[in-house]
Amino acid sequence: MIAKLKNLGPGLLFAGAAIGVSHLVQSTRAGADFGMGLLWALLLVNLCKYPFFQFGPRYATATGESLLDGYKKLGKGVLLIYYILNLATMFTIQTAVTIVTAGLAANLFGHFDSFSIGNTIISSTEIWTMVILLVCVALLTIGKYKLLDRLMKVIVITLTISTFTAVSIALSNTHQPVSLIQIIPDNSLDIAFLIAFMGWMPAPLDVSVWQSLWAVQKHKDTKTYTPEKSLFDFNIGYLSTIIIGIGFLLLGTLVMYKSGESFSSSASVFSGQLINMYTKNLGNWAYIIIGIAAFTTMFSTTLTTLDASPRAMSKATQLLFKKADKLNYTFWISILTIGSICIFLFLASEMGLLIQLATILSFVTAPFFSIINYKLISSKHTPVAWRPSKKLHILSWLGIIFLIGFSIWYLTTL
Repeated sequence: MIAKLKNLGPGLLFAGAAIGVSHLVQSTRAGADFGMGLLWALLLVNLCKYPFFQFGPRYATATGESLLDGYKKLGKGVLLIYYILNLATMFTIQTAVTIVTAGLAANLFGHFDSFSIGNTIISSTEIWTMVILLVCVALLTIGKYKLLDRLMKVIVITLTISTFTAVSIALSNTHQPVSLIQIIPDNSLDIAFLIAFMGWMPAPLDVSVWQSLWAVQKHKDTKTYTPEKSLFDFNIGYLSTIIIGIGFLLLGTLVMYKSGESFSSSASVFSGQLINMYTKNLGNWAYIIIGIAAFTTMFSTTLTTLDASPRAMSKATQLLFKKADKLNYTFWISILTIGSICIFLFLASEMGLLIQLATILSFVTAPFFSIINYKLISSKHTPVAWRPSKKLHILSWLGIIFLIGFSIWYLTTL
């Protein structure tokens, strides 16, 4: 057990990447609007997506290569589709998570004075966005994977403790029993929210690729990251995402349900509303606890996303275009950082459209990733001993059916 605990890493990185907007924003809003009525949706979607996320570390540690290597073995076209999809969405996703992190930082640590560059006014949130991105780049460039691995253990532990503390005190301050009656939304607005809530919980399926890359790197660094240890690590991380998702759902229920409050779509305003509402309902002590929980939630997502996308693009570029040494991790993290800042500074008015595009691609490609991950793990490219069990096969089939139906449902509501 001690050896397994020492080998925790990629599973916690998965948790850090997954526990972000889906938990802090969507789970809190689900609790605020429906109480615990959407608990069924949270549990169902985590169950249906579980096999396809798990296949990432399973394949990586069983074969010594990432899912991207496996995709190429299934056909170069499969890898090319991944490459195009990742290139189309990584800038928008990075910008979106960093903006929310910046909004929280501004509310917790103070606002910078605005200044102008030509006709462009640079606000406090925009300055915080650049500061956070540069801090993350420095951490990843100097410390590389080893620092990320160690840092994420501290972040996830801090996040878990602060979330549990907030939930415990909120429960002790609640005089009304929490209803567990489940709700199935029946109007178009609520159905649209349900789809968004389930679609991003716990994360888009392409994060399975990131998990496989982290697993390969972990084995290179330790030489002891075996398939058994990787699955234990992943299950710990995956369980953490479910528990913390339920935690934020509970917090939304206990503090905001039937409060009549509506949330702003602005990252900085929403962050202030969120923290101030907890403070108003639970007392001034909640400011720092909720602030730490919210900020570590989003900072972990910003940091892991900034590492994973360049890592994936570097590997995919290498596999697709053999003579692409200059398009390495350093190149892609620089491009992603500069691109994210440019989107925020100069395309802020188009952010809604860009996020909608990234959301649509994440939803409609979920069946694609579920099918190719399942096909790869069940193929001759995976050692027989590490192919899925009969139960996991059945769960995978049900998950694929669910994700195909879910995507069709999503597209019909657009």
